[in-house]
Amino acid sequence: MIAAIPLMIIPLIFYNVLVFSPYGGLGLESLSNEIISVAMISGAVWTMELGDTVIVAALVLLFFEVLKATRTGSWSLIDHLLSTLVFVAFLVEFLLVRQAATDIFFILTVIAFIDLVAGFSVSIRSAGRDVSIGL
Repeated sequence: MIAAIPLMIIPLIFYNVLVFSPYGGLGLESLSNEIISVAMISGAVWTMELGDTVIVAALVLLFFEVLKATRTGSWSLIDHLLSTLVFVAFLVEFLLVRQAATDIFFILTVIAFIDLVAGFSVSIRSAGRDVSIGL
């Protein structure tokens, strides 16, 4: 049952906690907080902000979602249905909420869409291999 919960809900919740948190008043500016800064050999300084970290975490979760899509079983349909609902939540929030109209949230929405399409595609492809027709 827990395996049917889509992992892409984690970045959605994390983004909303960062932006709408009543404690500390983090807001949209918290996404541009610098997390790490590394001096490169070339002399350039590479910085990673909190918003970039959320995107990287979503990409890692996308990898695990694609792995989950290769499972066939009774929970896979529920997993796809919940992934659809998560994508719809991303899309509705992006279109209707002012604080979600950012490039970071748009990229998260695209990642949720790729999760949805990849999940259905992988499941259909692997289900086709499970069907054996005896001649």
